[in-house]
Amino acid sequence: MEKIWLKSYPPGVPAEIDPTQFDSVADLLERSFREHAAARAFICMGCELTYAELDNKSRHLAAWFQAQGLARGARIAIMLPNLLQYPVAMAAILRAGYVVVNVNPLYTPRELEHQLNDSGAEAIVILDTFAATLHTVQARTAVRHVVMTSVGEMMGASLFLPDDAMSAGSASHSRVSLGDAIARGAESGFTPARISANDVAVLQYTGGTTGVSKGATLLHRNLVANIIQSELWREPVYRDRTDIVQYITVVALPLYHIFGLTVCALLSMRCGGMGILIPNPRDLSGMIEALRGHAINSFPGVNTMYNALLNDPAFATLDFSKLVQSTGGGMAVQQAVAQRWQAVTGVPIVEGYGLSETSPCATTNPPTATAFNGTVGLPLPSTEISIRDDAGRELPVGEAGEICIRGPQVMAGYWNRPDETARAMTADGFFKSGDIGLVNEAGFVKIVDRKKDMILVSGFNVYPNEIEDVVAKHPGVFEVVAVGVPDEQTGEAVKLFVVKRDPALAEAELFAFCKEQLTNYKRPKVIEFRAELPKTNVGKILRRVLRDEAVAKA
Repeated sequence: MEKIWLKSYPPGVPAEIDPTQFDSVADLLERSFREHAAARAFICMGCELTYAELDNKSRHLAAWFQAQGLARGARIAIMLPNLLQYPVAMAAILRAGYVVVNVNPLYTPRELEHQLNDSGAEAIVILDTFAATLHTVQARTAVRHVVMTSVGEMMGASLFLPDDAMSAGSASHSRVSLGDAIARGAESGFTPARISANDVAVLQYTGGTTGVSKGATLLHRNLVANIIQSELWREPVYRDRTDIVQYITVVALPLYHIFGLTVCALLSMRCGGMGILIPNPRDLSGMIEALRGHAINSFPGVNTMYNALLNDPAFATLDFSKLVQSTGGGMAVQQAVAQRWQAVTGVPIVEGYGLSETSPCATTNPPTATAFNGTVGLPLPSTEISIRDDAGRELPVGEAGEICIRGPQVMAGYWNRPDETARAMTADGFFKSGDIGLVNEAGFVKIVDRKKDMILVSGFNVYPNEIEDVVAKHPGVFEVVAVGVPDEQTGEAVKLFVVKRDPALAEAELFAFCKEQLTNYKRPKVIEFRAELPKTNVGKILRRVLRDEAVAKA
């Protein structure tokens, strides 16, 4: 496909990037440590970490890992929420030439065991709260070195490691607090690792809600490219903002998720910015108070987070005077939520699109946008989008098909799964996303839906995102998910799961609203009200879980 999107690029944004300006993510971080030593890198629950402190602590922790005899390229898991300990661990692993394995802290023992064994992780940095989960499975994994921390350890509190928290150490097993590991590493000394652009930086696991969880292999050059792409893309709106002394980002998205890692942490660190770490974004009042007093500039989030914040009156009392960007991703941003967000903050939600396999950003709306437009934007510099049919043929502008992505941010493949990698990649180097979308005449990409989520009603394709976007506009609806269920007459029918905003909302009223807004085959046949909807820790609604429940009942 001709790069028609370039004509819609903001002035000053180049068509291509130079990914060779950094040899690795570690090289990028080293430069930030030198250039911004005195600046605050992260704050969390009233405590802060400067770039100089992050430099020292991560270097010493890296030295401790080296002293354990871990070979270059060893995988080290991080099982932490958004605490100051996360950037320390992440930087330490990357600087020493090891591989970050991001782990969801709320994993069950079964899920944790799978990821540790699939990645071959030999060490882990873990919060003491989750020690029992690791203890259950550690003997069946290759993990031999455990660095444990507590919520308060980097806030002046000491960490007590009871013998029953985990198996006691042996000649081949070590267990140590983060503080002790840093102290011991300071004594042993750090040996800078030789890291190349083609070395593995992160194993980002994906597919857990749709199949066997597999690791997207992200090389240093993949992450560096995506950081540079994102930095160049946002530059037009920061170019003349002399009132912004330091770039301040809300880090409420979990850092173990690729969206949070790249867009919230690494991009902020590249620019010498400060990240406000939010350990528990579900604690809305706590999150709002953590943001109070800060003139935030960047607010990455997902639709459910934006929606929840808008429904807390205290949110509107925050300082939005220097808010420049609100970047939505992870799931479709609903128009009703976007309109309310702009009314409260004065800034539109700039929706983007990407996957774990693309580090994650592939497309983003221009930062200069003045309103929500319902698309996921333009391909980033050095990125190509091709819309293809099931036979792999490229489709013309305006026609929907599978979104395929090629660019320097696309993963090297799935970790130890050449068969899965082959299925995911085209012969000409495009990653097949599994998402259905189109490119319009101006070059903007519009997501229609996931292939697997499409509902077939009497031979007509029904896309859940469209139904959900309509129903979300009803003032009595707080959250909604549409799924397909078996139907004797039409093959499949639309079922809605709805969380009420107005307790008085009745089925008849919502059916009538849908009749006004949707053509016959798109209208829901069943509506089920729920107190809440199941979500991932990122806040993404688990549509598959609801669909499986609905099909089982049908």
